[in-house]
Amino acid sequence: MDVFGLVCALLLLSWTTAAHGKPTARKERVIHETNLNERTQDDNDSFQYDHEAFLGKEEARTFDQLTPEESKDRLGKIVERIDSDANGLITTDELKAWIKRVQKRYVYENVAKVWADYDLNKDDKISWEEYKQATYGYYLANPDEFDDTTDQFSFKKMLPRDERRFKTADLDRDQAADREEFTAFLHPEEFDHMKDIVVQETLEDIDKNGDGHVDEDEYVADMFAHEDGGPEPDWLRTERDQFSDFRDLNKDGKMDRDEIRQWIMPQNYDHAQAEARHLVYESDQDKDQMLTKEEILENWNMFVGSQATNYGEDLTRNHDEL
Repeated sequence: MDVFGLVCALLLLSWTTAAHGKPTARKERVIHETNLNERTQDDNDSFQYDHEAFLGKEEARTFDQLTPEESKDRLGKIVERIDSDANGLITTDELKAWIKRVQKRYVYENVAKVWADYDLNKDDKISWEEYKQATYGYYLANPDEFDDTTDQFSFKKMLPRDERRFKTADLDRDQAADREEFTAFLHPEEFDHMKDIVVQETLEDIDKNGDGHVDEDEYVADMFAHEDGGPEPDWLRTERDQFSDFRDLNKDGKMDRDEIRQWIMPQNYDHAQAEARHLVYESDQDKDQMLTKEEILENWNMFVGSQATNYGEDLTRNHDEL
């Protein structure tokens, strides 16, 4: 995988939601935007970048049930919704606004899908005890069955970590989460009051020597494991340069919490705008910095694999659902 492919695969919104019966998964890191001019032609021929940037490979959904003709027809209807001023031209701002709308809908729909799994007493709230029972109940009742050291470590580590995150999301401190609070628990990157938790969990994941910092080797080890003892790939050497040049801001050889925050949640980075710029850049044939419906349909493979269509899922929805 080249550097850009790695960056795309690790990009933001990639935080995985908790699945029923499993702890909240370790999230991937958010990486700075790559210059558009550095993208390869292969990226324009496939929607995999846009798809994986938002969901990751494991969670990515396809739209293989649609023929190209069906995909283009349904994409055309979505384009008409994106064109908010109905002038026949899609601007970067219109695309950005649509992507934000789709992203917000994805987050809340995702919570709705798992709500019943955790709201065991059906009181429209999820208490910590309900979540703990649904997620860790079998482990707590049968600890001897988890002989594998890795499994034991995972559950023992994740339970207090989930409890800490749950308490942070529980703003009214009633030990139960309403839908907004549970959304903050599952998607902490979307809420300002959860940002410290995101930084803390990232530090705990990478800081192997427990000194409260992330040094260059720990930073690299989070991306690549030297299983065969061979030489580092070129992209990893580039990441070492990134660490020294851009991650370690005070040049003390390690990242502290503030530097980690700037790495995974850069203040001046808007991933919806970056995705919109990417789509316009790759599809704007006449280089007027706007897209016509024809230009979008000409490059339909990229759009049905991007946040603009929730990675193809919107193509299977009825028009009124969008």
